[in-house]
Amino acid sequence: MRSYAAAGNAGVMKVCVASAGPFHVFDLARQMERLGHLARFYTAYPRFKVDGLPAAKVSSFPWIMGPAALAGRLGMPGLRERLNFPMIETFDRWMAKRLAPCDVFHCLSSFGLQSHRAARSRHGALTVCDRGSSHITFQNEILRDEYEHYGIPYRGIDARIVERELAEYEFCDLISVPSSFSIRSFVEKGVARDKLRLNPLGVDLSMFHPMPKRDAVFRVLFVGSISIRKGIAYLLEAVKRAGIGALDLVLIGQVDKDAARIVAKCDVPLRQLGVLPRTELAAHYSQASVLVLPSVEDGFGLVMAQAMACGVPVIATTNTGAEDLFTDGVEGFIVPIRDGAAIADKIVFLREHPEMRDAMGAAALARVRALGGWNSYGEQMAAMYQAALAACAAAGR
Repeated sequence: MRSYAAAGNAGVMKVCVASAGPFHVFDLARQMERLGHLARFYTAYPRFKVDGLPAAKVSSFPWIMGPAALAGRLGMPGLRERLNFPMIETFDRWMAKRLAPCDVFHCLSSFGLQSHRAARSRHGALTVCDRGSSHITFQNEILRDEYEHYGIPYRGIDARIVERELAEYEFCDLISVPSSFSIRSFVEKGVARDKLRLNPLGVDLSMFHPMPKRDAVFRVLFVGSISIRKGIAYLLEAVKRAGIGALDLVLIGQVDKDAARIVAKCDVPLRQLGVLPRTELAAHYSQASVLVLPSVEDGFGLVMAQAMACGVPVIATTNTGAEDLFTDGVEGFIVPIRDGAAIADKIVFLREHPEMRDAMGAAALARVRALGGWNSYGEQMAAMYQAALAACAAAGR
């Protein structure tokens, strides 16, 4: 019997949150703690690396996550991939056995199938699957098409992980997604719209803020995984098409091995800064004239919000969550996927209209501040839980 005891009283709602790695669900846990709702946070990340939460509320199981992360750092992607599924299953089993009493159990997708079942059967909890990208089948298909376009073998998402996620989508009461693009992908794959909840991700406004630009160079910035998925080829094509001689193209992030040859073959000048600590990014955003996010598939490009918080306009594709963050032509531009020419046109426009570029940057800063950062994200999620709990209680479920 599902009691939904919290439905009528926000003060007693107990929320358990889970995320194996340091994704946006960490920020959700911090928000639930701020609002007084967090019962327990479960992670495969070492406890000492989880900041902003009381240690007594953090349950950590790093014993398989650690070796997998080490394999990635040592340049052994094959071993990292082989450890991935056992890590997911082991973490889920460990969590399901220990799940604290709660009214809501919210878990990052693929990691919580057994735990969702335990939350419902033992505690009568509302179960929420958090999918930070598009529907997993949609994601797999669009990336397969993209790899085929470049003649690069596509390994695909592990079929066992796909099966787990599809089971979670079916089982859970709600699926939380960060963008309208994600919503469309789920509906296209047959998921009922009333099961989906939209809540765009927040940004740390204390960490990301404008700093003075030190030069007059027109600088195009990309931040993120330099990969096929993130559309790096279309950015390189766009910069070449733009033909701006003094343009400074800066890439921040790790080069994925599948995209390495594309980057190596490009004949436009660029600077690669590698992976940088998040604490250093605001300084680099502030030196940019525009951030470009040309992703083919990206549930919500958090780098867009970070750049906007630094007063930088954004050019992004329709498959990034841009429409939920800014208005096309006001704080930046939204372009079709796989369209280097469209990106080039917008780069040239911003280069030739500095006053418009400055106005868009100011509008971007005002827009992201008005959205309220992570606090607004947490408050909207808590309200979503309350509404769902109340609806279920009213229906006698």
